[in-house]
Amino acid sequence: MRGSEARSWQLLLSWFAPGIRTGGHYTSADFRHDLGAGVVLSALLIPAGMGYAEVAGLPPITGLHATVAALVAYAIVGPSRILVLGPDSSLAPLIGAAIVPLAVGAEDRAVLLAGLLALLVGAFLILGGLLRLGSVTDLLSKPIRLGYLNGLAFVVLVGQLPKLLGFSTDANGLLEEVRELARGIGDGALDGPTALIGVAALATILGLRAVAPRVPGMLVTVVGAAAAVWLLELDGVAVVGALPRGLPSPALDGLTWGDLRSLAPAAAGIALVALADTATLSRSFAAKADRAIDENREMMALGAANAACGLFGGFPVSGSSSRTPAALESGARSQMAGLVGAVTVALVVVAAPGLTRFLPSAALAAVVIAAVLKLADLGGVVGLWSMSRTEFALCTAAFLGVALAGVLEGIGIAVALSLAAFVLKAWRPHTAELVRVHGRKGYHDVARNASGRRVPGLVILRFDAPLFFANGAEFAQFVRRSVEAAPGVVRWVAIAAEPITDIDTTAAEELVRLDDELGRRGIRLVFAELKGPVKDRLSRYGIADRFADRQYPTVGTTVNAYLEQTGTPYADWTDK
Repeated sequence: MRGSEARSWQLLLSWFAPGIRTGGHYTSADFRHDLGAGVVLSALLIPAGMGYAEVAGLPPITGLHATVAALVAYAIVGPSRILVLGPDSSLAPLIGAAIVPLAVGAEDRAVLLAGLLALLVGAFLILGGLLRLGSVTDLLSKPIRLGYLNGLAFVVLVGQLPKLLGFSTDANGLLEEVRELARGIGDGALDGPTALIGVAALATILGLRAVAPRVPGMLVTVVGAAAAVWLLELDGVAVVGALPRGLPSPALDGLTWGDLRSLAPAAAGIALVALADTATLSRSFAAKADRAIDENREMMALGAANAACGLFGGFPVSGSSSRTPAALESGARSQMAGLVGAVTVALVVVAAPGLTRFLPSAALAAVVIAAVLKLADLGGVVGLWSMSRTEFALCTAAFLGVALAGVLEGIGIAVALSLAAFVLKAWRPHTAELVRVHGRKGYHDVARNASGRRVPGLVILRFDAPLFFANGAEFAQFVRRSVEAAPGVVRWVAIAAEPITDIDTTAAEELVRLDDELGRRGIRLVFAELKGPVKDRLSRYGIADRFADRQYPTVGTTVNAYLEQTGTPYADWTDK
């Protein structure tokens, strides 16, 4: 009976939602867990979706539309068993920065532009998945992510504080927003009842997060705030109001090719950030469950979810770092929990849109601020300072870029600086002369082993980077300096070439010139542990024959060849 029951559930799920991969063991007990988790999850989905929609400059209802579309689409095609997709704090400011200037204050047009943006993001992601570009998220290193997230949290915090305190600003840019915020607080422009509700809501969320993390603090907060506005008849407090009844239908009328061209660059940046957030989250939970993920499939599934959001009145989405663990802690066992959450949200929109009639905007601001405070990671920044000043500088550049230049611009600046730092490291890499250390196998850096012994007439060098146009001359200078500093007459220079993973044409020309120069001085240039791809490069460049008889499998065999060919006597510290 149990086996037939499992097969029946599996057949039902494979027909309704093939993205729910249960391995043939899904039962009614699993469904009960998913049902409960989905209902609890919906308590987070509703306030979070509405709050992030406001951050993006959109009506709150669009956040619920995006939530429903993303959850249903990902349940069908998503590879992760537990990942929850939806509106997210890391994307909302990007969306607002892209569509608000084009919407020029027209709410309906903003919604259309947000839908087009989601479609473009979905198209970029699906295309990237088909081209197997899932690993592009590696461009967003840890320092960049830390700087980006902290900068994002700061930008959102400054933008939401006026709403929390009950006044508005017309500032343009972060610095002006900070000045307007300080002036509003200093001049007493805040509204007392609104500020009281906002601060109390924020304190409630943060307090419950600290003392009772399993309690849905967002739900408790928004319900309590709405009840306070209703019971105390606080007519002067700004509220969300009743939501439009019904679910959206596909509608993209009124858009132009010009809108598409204007939004395409922003869509590419949002797609990269959404993929980074989702892939990191999916990878983290997969690791905990001892599973592997397919980044390209994840990329296409995220693209499909964004496309669905674009078609059904939403905006770009990504994996949620708050709702995913909430679903897991509530007992979710599959994507069915997300489907239950989507159905619950849809029922609210269709059957009970008036539930938000008395919900104060300050409470939604508190929801968003609490989310971005969790997003920030000051401890990680402090850790970077102690571990790597270069990476701390990259983190700071990302923070300042996001805060001052704009979110997308800041990410671009940080990625460019990160790549520049990589090139700089390869341009001036670590170098070493290798010596023999008594009692230890192998050959070691003389800088760390001052008592190491050299083989008379042989200089063994290591250059820890690929050879390319920027460092070819530096490599040649390193060899020349080492030869000049070596004691006695140098007969061979051996390059421990294992770290040299590539060589371009510019560096190859420099290598030939160096070999000719050393040859005129009676010095033989040889290589140990030269990699196959580098040998292939030399062959394509037509210089492989020059070094054909000067390659050895290890440093030890190179030393042996030198001793035998030059007649240098063996010593007790050489390889025999």
